[in-house]
Amino acid sequence: MKLTTKQSMVAVFAYVAVAATASAQTVEDVKVGFAAPLTGAQAHYGEDFLNGVTLAVENFNATKPVIDGKQVRIVLDKADDQADPRVGTTVAQKLVDDGIKGMIGHFNSGTTIPASRIYAAAGIPQVSMATAPEYTQQGYKTTFRMMTSDTQQGSVVGSYAVKGLGFKTVAIIDDRTAYGQGLADQFEKAAKAAGATIVDREYTNDKAIDFKAVLTKIKAKNPDGVFYGGADAQAAPMAKQMRELNIKSTLMGGEMVKSDTFLKIAGPAADGVVASLAGLPMDNMPGGKKYLEEYKKRFNADPQTYSPYGYDGAMALFMAMKAANSTDPAKYLPFLAKTSMPAVTSSDLGYDAKGDLKNGGITVYKVVDGKWTTLQTVGGK
Repeated sequence: MKLTTKQSMVAVFAYVAVAATASAQTVEDVKVGFAAPLTGAQAHYGEDFLNGVTLAVENFNATKPVIDGKQVRIVLDKADDQADPRVGTTVAQKLVDDGIKGMIGHFNSGTTIPASRIYAAAGIPQVSMATAPEYTQQGYKTTFRMMTSDTQQGSVVGSYAVKGLGFKTVAIIDDRTAYGQGLADQFEKAAKAAGATIVDREYTNDKAIDFKAVLTKIKAKNPDGVFYGGADAQAAPMAKQMRELNIKSTLMGGEMVKSDTFLKIAGPAADGVVASLAGLPMDNMPGGKKYLEEYKKRFNADPQTYSPYGYDGAMALFMAMKAANSTDPAKYLPFLAKTSMPAVTSSDLGYDAKGDLKNGGITVYKVVDGKWTTLQTVGGK
């Protein structure tokens, strides 16, 4: 039967429509795990982290990536680990059982380290925000960082306390978490090596809000500085109570203190506080300007501390899949280990043999008139 021109056109359009539908159906979802505290006192950290990862997923998917001959789409399998190590291991096992092809997270060192054993046993590459040295010292080939380790950070801020701020005596408090204790240990080591005397070492926990007993004890030692290893939920009331007790010492902390949340809670007591943060200031990051614009457009807010590192860590995982032409963890893991790429936070993001960042820097900040201002940056590129 001979078709008319009109019938031929209808047939062509029908064919195109069927072909388009078939093409759309061949998009393969690749499940990638994500875990962080999404509820509780540290939920603002988790949200910031998640936003960076979400932006990376959307940007990567927008390129319509083809891997092993098929168009793929990254789908996040999100979980709330509540910053609790026990919940973290439960979450890790569930994500493995869900069939994830890679893991982004966890956020806290205390949840990341026990969870990493589960991912390693399953052969799943993990890129985490954890900074505790132990994370990449376990001998697993599957562990990678998004930020510099506490060994690097503690060394810089401990030395800066003595050489940059002129402190001769320092008291130390930590919250007994893997992150807080690990950072405090590294700070103590570096401060001592630089010539400071540690006049007191005290402990609290990551749920505490009253530090007056500990601070009163420290006040009697009259240190030049008080270093706190822990999060902003404790550091902010600690800063307030130091002012109430008329303690003249400078409060110092790590990256979990350097946050807008700390400024809001501490109020005027924030002025003078010093904190270190892995990496470069946003304005100095190689891809900082573009990232800032994209982030504001997507979330109608400014990025906070962790989102650009989450973005880079996620993108490194996705690009390793692309380079390996496979989403099979065993096949793309060697490519992840050999990562060398321009990123938001670094002009050459890559890992050493343990999974630590090769070019991680550290920046020291101080609160002046209610705003974080840069004091010094060491390393990074």
